[in-house]
Amino acid sequence: MTKYDCIFIPGGGLLPNGSLPPWTLARLERAKALKSHTRWIAFLSGGTVHKPPPLNENGYPIFESRAAAEYLVQQGVDAAQLLTEISSYDTIGNAYFSRLLFAEPIKMQQLLVITSDFHLPRTQAVFEWIYCLTPLLVNYQLGFESVPDRGLSPKTLKARIAREKKSLEKMRETQLGITSLAAFQSWFYSQHTAYAVTSQPDKAAGDVLESY
Repeated sequence: MTKYDCIFIPGGGLLPNGSLPPWTLARLERAKALKSHTRWIAFLSGGTVHKPPPLNENGYPIFESRAAAEYLVQQGVDAAQLLTEISSYDTIGNAYFSRLLFAEPIKMQQLLVITSDFHLPRTQAVFEWIYCLTPLLVNYQLGFESVPDRGLSPKTLKARIAREKKSLEKMRETQLGITSLAAFQSWFYSQHTAYAVTSQPDKAAGDVLESY
């Protein structure tokens, strides 16, 4: 089996009580099964723009990546193998910060991204875009794997798939004019609604909100 420098797990959201939803646990279980085939497992996500973060018993926000790491430690995975990122609030941020904070500094090359079936098409497109932005200090080799959409009702899943398709189409239009990290950084902090100071996030509502 392929040896990876790192397995990346994009964020899947948290339940109101701060626990991990079934579709995210499916991603973590697959990563655990591959732990002997990778140097690192990195959890990506500080939270989501779609709803307030759950709080711990001391009133502090629960970061999804920390909750994911703690879950795998409880499952017997060595904490020294785990990395957490708490800067991102969407898939584009997941990919961007994974490259800047982990892949480039550590010179990771063989990478695997594990996410849910409903999330895979956009996730793959996003990571392939971000990891091709110039200058390229490493010849990245990206692989992708999906796990079942566990725990989502048919109604919620249908709504989420429709939103994913719409978001992917919008991203395809955006990426046409952005081919460098410098251009991406400028767009990211001036126009991306989850990170630009003067923008309001496009928050999900209705059935689809249950999938965040």
